[in-house]
Amino acid sequence: MQVKTMAEMAANGEAPEVLFWVGCAGSFDARAQKITKAFVEILNKAKINFAILGKEEMCNGDPARRAGNEFLFQMMAYNNIQLLNAYNIKKIVTACPHCFNILKNEYPELGGNYEVIHHTTLLQQLIDEGKIKIKEGGNFKGKKITYHDSCYLGRSNNIYEAPRKVLEALDAELVEMKRCKSNGLCCGAGGSQMFKEDEPGNKRINIERTDDALETNAKIVASACPYCNTMLTDGVKLKEKETDIKVLDIAEIIVNELE
Repeated sequence: MQVKTMAEMAANGEAPEVLFWVGCAGSFDARAQKITKAFVEILNKAKINFAILGKEEMCNGDPARRAGNEFLFQMMAYNNIQLLNAYNIKKIVTACPHCFNILKNEYPELGGNYEVIHHTTLLQQLIDEGKIKIKEGGNFKGKKITYHDSCYLGRSNNIYEAPRKVLEALDAELVEMKRCKSNGLCCGAGGSQMFKEDEPGNKRINIERTDDALETNAKIVASACPYCNTMLTDGVKLKEKETDIKVLDIAEIIVNELE
């Protein structure tokens, strides 16, 4: 897709408007790579001057800190901060709420101060400013869409309206789950459930959340987080509903609806 890296830009004496922090899921997970590509297509369409770190990008340490390995987190964070500061990065966009939260709220105490925005917020800005236009009708015309609030986007950072405003730009019907916004239910990956066995209990948390989504009778479950996407996709598969219901990131929904 011919995406420039920071190293290439720096070698030419250039500086990007924004750094796209791809994140581990967006880089290595086959499903999340589709979200990364969709978002890059939108950035190109909006003529945003951006770059990625490429092979210089390390994990930001969020999974290590959440799982209790503070030493590993601080090592990773210091390395990332040295690199970002060396490139004089001021503004970062990411499609992962976990990356967004840790870069925005937890890196400053270690010397990493940046303007960090989530991709749903940027998409809302681009639509509001007319830099991208949504076509009339489109593939989602008349379809029911329900949006799952990521914990690190919603409760941790109070971002509820931006993703919904983006979805409202479509000719679709946005239906809310009973548990939504500040009362939303975690899909499980915020508690590292993607990486370990479940604790004893009578129901998996991602199945509980998938049931919330199925109750709305929506055909599309929209998410804004690669972890949520994985957990909800697994839930839909376990319910044997994958032919009827699609779990899509907001960037994937928007990319095919652009004029």
